[in-house]
Amino acid sequence: MKDLIYLGLISSIILCVLSVNGIDIANPTSASTFTCLKNNGNTFAIIRAFRSTGVLDPNAVTNLNNARSVGFTTDIYMFPCRGKDATSQVNTMLSGVPNNLFTTVWLDVETNPSSGCSWSGYSATSNCDFLMALINGVTGHGKSVGIYSSLSQWQGIFGSSSACPAAAKAPLWYAHYDNVQAFSDFKAFAGWTAPKMKQFAGDVTVCSADIDKNWRP
Repeated sequence: MKDLIYLGLISSIILCVLSVNGIDIANPTSASTFTCLKNNGNTFAIIRAFRSTGVLDPNAVTNLNNARSVGFTTDIYMFPCRGKDATSQVNTMLSGVPNNLFTTVWLDVETNPSSGCSWSGYSATSNCDFLMALINGVTGHGKSVGIYSSLSQWQGIFGSSSACPAAAKAPLWYAHYDNVQAFSDFKAFAGWTAPKMKQFAGDVTVCSADIDKNWRP
């Protein structure tokens, strides 16, 4: 029994060591602010590179350079406009952000309030085709791709929790603001049975910056 308890403690310690915290951010952020965020226990940053209106985020490159200059590993996220061509949007983003500044492009699949950019008004099949065009556009540039979404958003955009399963070949970053750094709340959808990362708190202020908090094991 003592051996089992000891092994359990060792496993818990290893999991804590391997688990990492990170942020995603959209606003212009200085290197000094990123330093503060890093000192608060964050090791990775996901920077907005494409805005919901369907245009390149002009702050992306500066934010990426600032984050990397203080030791963050970096990815980018894309908030696509459903009313514009998927491939053209990917090309615009990846031509504007040097590919050595990030590893993965995370596609933000959620309700888009920007004018002319909503997923509503299209069929579920058409929305899936649009998402697959985004995925293929990113991988066509030789970059890794992931999906940011949640069960409720997926159902709203694609009509059911099981729709568009081809997208589930990409890793999932899901959102659930329960302030818990664990996947115990996760409910499978679209083909994902396990996520890659969790956004566990949103729109919080840390180091005077508006961020979302993320965790991955």
